Formats: sequence, structure tokens, C-alpha cells
Amino acid sequence: MRLSPAPALDPSLAGSLVLLHLAVVAGGLALLSSASASDSASASGMESVRCRLQGTPRPPAFSQDGDFVIGGVFSIHYYMHTVDHSYTSLPEPLQCTGSLDSRELRFSRAMVFAVEEINNSSDLLPGVTLGYQVHDSCSSVPMAVKVAFQLANGLDPMFDTGEQCSGSATVTAIVGESGSTPTISMLRIIGPFGIPQVSHFSTCACLSDKKQYPTFFRTIPSDQFQAAALAHLIRHFGWTWIGAVRSDSDYGNNGMAAFLQAAQEEGICVEYSEAFYRTNPLSRVQRVADVIRSSTARVVVAFAATGDMRILLRELDRLPSPPRQWIGSETWVTDPDMLRFAMCAGAIGFGIQRSVIPGLRDFLLDLSPQKVSNSPLLTEFWEGAFGCQLGTSSTGVGVEEKVCDGSEDIQQLQTPYTDTSQLRVTNMVYKAVYAIAHAIHSIVCEERENSTVYCDNHLHVKPTQVLERLRRVNFSQNGYQVSFDANGDPVPTYELVNWQIGESGKMEFVTVGRYDASLPPDQMFDMEKEITWVKNSTQVPVSVCSESCPPGTRKAVQKGRPVCCYDCIQCAEGEISNNTDSSDCLICPEEYWPNAERDLCILKPVEFLSFHEVLGIILTTCSVGGACLAIATATVFYRHRTSAIVRANNSELSFLLLFSLTLCFLCSLTFMGRPSEWSCMLRHTAFGITFVLCISCVLGKTIVVLMAFRATLPGSNVMKWFGPPQQRLTVVSFTFVQALICTLWLVLSPPFPIKNLTTYKEKVLLECDLGSVGAFWAVLGYIGLLSLLCFVLAFLARKLPDNFNEAKFITFSMLIFCAVWITFIPAYVSSPGKFTVAVEIFAIITSSFGLFFLLFVPKCFIILFRPEKNTKKHLMEKTSNDIRH
Repeated sequence: MRLSPAPALDPSLAGSLVLLHLAVVAGGLALLSSASASDSASASGMESVRCRLQGTPRPPAFSQDGDFVIGGVFSIHYYMHTVDHSYTSLPEPLQCTGSLDSRELRFSRAMVFAVEEINNSSDLLPGVTLGYQVHDSCSSVPMAVKVAFQLANGLDPMFDTGEQCSGSATVTAIVGESGSTPTISMLRIIGPFGIPQVSHFSTCACLSDKKQYPTFFRTIPSDQFQAAALAHLIRHFGWTWIGAVRSDSDYGNNGMAAFLQAAQEEGICVEYSEAFYRTNPLSRVQRVADVIRSSTARVVVAFAATGDMRILLRELDRLPSPPRQWIGSETWVTDPDMLRFAMCAGAIGFGIQRSVIPGLRDFLLDLSPQKVSNSPLLTEFWEGAFGCQLGTSSTGVGVEEKVCDGSEDIQQLQTPYTDTSQLRVTNMVYKAVYAIAHAIHSIVCEERENSTVYCDNHLHVKPTQVLERLRRVNFSQNGYQVSFDANGDPVPTYELVNWQIGESGKMEFVTVGRYDASLPPDQMFDMEKEITWVKNSTQVPVSVCSESCPPGTRKAVQKGRPVCCYDCIQCAEGEISNNTDSSDCLICPEEYWPNAERDLCILKPVEFLSFHEVLGIILTTCSVGGACLAIATATVFYRHRTSAIVRANNSELSFLLLFSLTLCFLCSLTFMGRPSEWSCMLRHTAFGITFVLCISCVLGKTIVVLMAFRATLPGSNVMKWFGPPQQRLTVVSFTFVQALICTLWLVLSPPFPIKNLTTYKEKVLLECDLGSVGAFWAVLGYIGLLSLLCFVLAFLARKLPDNFNEAKFITFSMLIFCAVWITFIPAYVSSPGKFTVAVEIFAIITSSFGLFFLLFVPKCFIILFRPEKNTKKHLMEKTSNDIRH
């Protein structure tokens, strides 16, 4: 080949290159060979070898000789003419077909403008002339590969070389290509030979891989940044359910893959992801259009090339389609030619920063008839723009087309070629040319005395030298900074572009925000103006699979569907969610409980038997009432202490019994109110001691009844063994045992207040923990033992004479007492919360009233209402009658 490989060429790359060369030969592209066997034989003694190019060279669209030549490749046409190969004759030369992209034509002319501006500069490369060769790749890989070989080998069909058809490249660097896939194809050809390629529009993130593409640079940010920006934008507006379409190319597939990954990280779900290409059958494009029409996602992200997107939008425009909010990639969303699709009004997307290039518009419009006639590309543009033919031509059917007469005014022409109000990608071409020029400048120029710059235009510059210097360029041109990172990428900055209908009624680009990936995450996105959405609305469209779950609910993903499709489930008991779209509910702390909406944890209500509630008032009334009755009865007994019935019923024990009953009634009050340490210790011990005192008095009265009956028998002196001192000692002894049990209880394991959080989930019960359950049941058991003993003795004394019939009432009172406390045990165990306390108070009050009514009410009735029976004579007569019977 005419190319000389760069030093230390990777063997695997060289092998791949050989295979690629063979494939290209089969396609009829430009390769090299020796002139002929006879020429080789005749030249065997000569120093040079005569070589020729195979295939037909394709002349550049624009070219100019110079000391150093820069190549340029642009997708000026949309298609390449397809030819069926017979393999029996040489293939036809590759040709472009289809309509001309006037925007891409502007890119190519901007490169020419930049080169001429540099040649006229006294600061950059003074005394050096840059040349250029600008080619049309037809947006196709085969043509891009042919152009890559042609830029490397040159246009001379025959040339002499001192080696076996090898030499240096004819260009020092290449600007282009516009598409990522053609760019990758070109890099496979020129990359192994160290020829740098600076793209203005190839945004595929895959090109940042320096292991595969070490000679690639670009002045436009990578799609990796654009994909992240688009995902951030979509999340910013709350869209979680979107559709996605892409070009079935390296640009579309890699860009969409990067976007889908970023979207997943942002929690965005994709309903569909369809790929298509402009050369696909129409049925494929129709299927993609039908998917968009029938989808439920109202937002569509399109990562597609302009040519592909144009075909899809035409198909969608053919039939009525529901309104969709379009989110576009930079390639098509800033293309002025796409503004004709009214269905995309309100579209938004990120574009390269709009810029101003002084003098470019005048250069673009400076097209003289001679200049146009000398360029087939400009001729095609002129004839297409004005609808006329340059010169006389015939259609072949006897009808002559309109001939351009010179009245055409390009100043009035409204095409993407002449529109310099939105110079975005054009500036990327401009910066790419200047980056290469600065790299060459750093090689061939040096600063001498008096700050003068000398450049050697005869110095042989290798592409590998330019490649090395490109990595280090850092300059500012027209206020725009140009530099490359380790991956050959520039600093990623974008403008957020919105398609809005202007005052003139025409669609136009409006910059509404900015995105700078070099800033901290919270400062990357900056909104500047209000966005006009689809259907000219100012309201942000909604695109979700499921409506947001309000606080108090959580998201439950629907089976077999993306995570963005979910049902809203109310939080379970004891759980809340205080945010919209919560994926999980939070458990409230122990002492907290959810409110009715389950979006806030509130303190659980505290429950205890209060004096102020109805049940507490009733029990308090009964308790105080019982104590008052006991005191009143004691007053009556005291006033009639000399009466027969009071003296006959052991007045001392009766007063002590009334006193203990008063304490029994009042001790129930210690069970009410908020539990505290002293109330918990007092309630059970006071209850145990006062009840034992009460039962001891009843037991003493029962024993007195039995002893008194024995004392009435002839010769009996039993009463001297159970007189008042012995009665007092009996009461004190029985009570002391209970007091000892309570003391040990309080010392070893006293009751204490607790918060019961287990019985009820929604409230806190303030209770007294018994401390020692055994001690509690010991207290109750001792009371039960004394009650049972009293009941047995009273039952034995029930047949005694009527004046001693207190034994009958004691029997019944003990029967009621035992029944109450036997019933109390299961009721106490099974009652929850404050009702446990209420049951205990009820048992205390009921048993106390049982003793009081049966032991004292009959006597008070006689004292107050039957005084005639309250005499010693009456009592003696009654006793004699009972003994007689």
C-alpha cells in the first residue's frame, strides 16, 4: 500500500486490515497493486516501483492544495446507489443518490471557511497554507470506507515509490464523519496507521474506547452524557412511563443502551423500545408507528438520526395519531429541516450550544454562477433550491425544464444551508478544523525573538505527530474553549431546546435551559424559560403507568409488569408512609400508632382506670359510699353501745370490724388513677392487710359466738379462756401473718408501674406489675384460708339460739365473700387493661358490702326501727324459747 504503518502496529490490527482489504477488493474499492508483471520485471533493477490504484477514484466535492491537507467527510446525501454485482465485470463506481441535505452541505462549507480563515490568519500557521479535500459519504458505510482509502492514498492513478507500494498518507488529519457508524468504519481503515480523525457529529459513546479507537477525537459531547442528561430531564418532569425508538445503527443502539441504563437508575420504565433504519422495508417503519400510536406512554424518546426520524414522522403523519410529547436526541431535535413536522410541536431535547461564527453567513451566500457551475454539488443544491436548471437541458420527452436565468437571489433563500441563526453542529466543524490547525502549528511553528512566529512549511509532518499534539490542544476560539480529555471527548455542555410556535406562526427553536455535566450534580440542570408542551400547552404532560400512591399507602408491583406499574396498598396496622409513592411502609415506634390516614405516627393514647371516667366515678362512689355507711353504722353503734343488742354482739370486735370495713372500702381507691411506684406497692398490700383484719374480726366474732354458747351450759367456764385479751390477740396474730407476707413482698420483689404495649396495639396500658406473682397469690390464698375457716365455724354455729344468730349472717356473708373471690380469679385473669383493675375493685367492694349488709344492717334496723326488741329481757325470752325447742 501507499500508506506506511505507524510504529509498533498491533499484529491483530494488521491482520484485520488485510482481511478488510480483501473484502474491499471484492467490492471494487480503491486499492493498490504493482503496475504489471512485465513492469515489475523491467523495474527490478530500478530504485522505484511503479504502482497504480485499483478502481475509479471519486473526485472530492471541494478541494484545495496546500502545504498540509486536511480531509473532510460529510453525509451530504442520504443514500448510496445500490448496484447488483455480477462478479463477471468490474463493479460500477459508487454513487450517491436521494435528496441533498443542505444542512450537511453547510457543515462542509463551514470546513472550507475555517481553512480559508486560518490561511488568512497571521497568528495561526503564518506562512503556511492548509489544503482540504471534502468528500460526500452518502450516509453509507461502503462510501465512507472508499473515501477513507482515497484520503489516505490520494487521487493519482499511477505513482512511483521507493518501496513496495507503501508511503506516507496524503492527509495529516480528517474531519468527520457525521454519523457514528461510518466513522467507526473509517477508523478501522485509518486508525492502525495513526491518522487522527476529529468528528463534529459522531456521538456514539463506544467511540470513547481508546483501546479500539486510539486516533479518534470529537468536538461534540459523547452520547453517554446526553443519555444521562435525557434521563435526568425525564425524571425532573416526573415521567416514569415512556416509549423509546432508535436508529438501528451504532449511533442509535449505543445511545439508546446508555439512555436505558441511565433511565433505569432514575427509576424510569420503558413500555417499548423499537429500532428501525431508513433502508428498512416500509412495513418495518409502519410497525414502529403502530406501536407508538397504540401505546399508553405519552412521552416518546427518539435516539435517531435525522434521515431515519424523517421517515418515521412521515409515517406517523400519514394517519391520525394521538398527541405525543417527543424527547429528541441532538441529531434531529436541532435540525431546522425537521421543524416542518407540526405533530412534534412542543418537542424538547438537548442540543449543542448555539454559537456565532463571524463572517460565515457571507461566505455561505457568496456563490457566484461560475463557482456554482464548477461544483456538481453546489449545482445540485442550486437547482434544487430554485427549481431550475443551470444551462439548457432536456427531459428527454420533448419538454424543456426551467432554466436558471440569473435572477435567483440566494439572499432570500430560506433553507438550512442559509440559516445561520442556530449554529450548533456547524461550530463543532469549525472547532475541529481549528484543533487540527493548532496541532500542526505546535509542530511546524516556533516563536523567535521579538515574539515573531516562524513556521516551516516544508517540514514533513506525519499523521502520528498530529495525533500526539491533538491530545494536548487547549485553546479558545471565538470565546469557545477547545480541549480533549483522555478519551478524546470535550467538556459536555448542552442547551435544552424546545420547539415553539413563534409570533409569525412558524415553528422555531427556543433555548429554555442548560445542562453542564462538569458542574456538581445539583447544579447541572438549569431552567431559564417556560416550556411549551405538546398541543401548545403550558401544563406538563403526565406519562405514568400507574397514578402516584398517596401517603398512607405503598406500591405493590403488578405481576409480570415493570416496576412503574403498581397498585396502591394501604399500609398494614402499625405502619405508615409519609411520602408519595413509597415502596415500603415504616413501622411506628413502640409507643406510637398510625393516625387514620396512616401517614403519621402519633403517640398512643394512655389508658388506665381514671377517677374521671364513668366506670371510675361509679366505683369511687360505691367505695366512698360504703366507707360512709360503715362510719355511720359505727356512729349508731357508738350511740347505742349500752343497748342489749350491741353488747350481746361483742361491741369491741364490732367497732374493729367496722373500722376494717371502712379501710376495705377506701383501699379500692388506691387501684384507681395513674399507677405510680407508691400506689402500686400500696394497693395490694393495703388490700391484703385490711381484708385479713376484717376477716380476723369476723373469725373472732364467730369464735366468740361458739364460746358464748358453751359458756351458757352448766359448769362451763370456757369464756375465761377466750375473753377480750384473747380476742384481741387472735385478730393481731392473724393480721400479723399477712403483714409479714406483704413486708417480704415489698422487700424482695415489690410491684412497680409498667407500660403494657402488647395487650392492645393501638394504645398503651398503664398497669402495676405484681413483681412477684407468688406473693400476690399468697396474699389472696391467706385471705381465702381465713375466709374458709370462718365459714366453717359459722356454719357449725348456725343452729345456736336466736340471740346468737349472728352466726347465720356470718355464714351467709362468708358464703358471698368466697363466691365473689372464687369468681374473681378467672375474671381477673381474662380481663384486659383497666378492666383487670375494675374487676379487682368490684370484688373488694362487693365482698365488703356483703359483710357489711349481712352483719350490721339487721342490727341497725332493730336499733333504729325496732327498739322494743333491743332489750335484755326480750333477748333472754327469745333465748329460753330457742333452748326449749
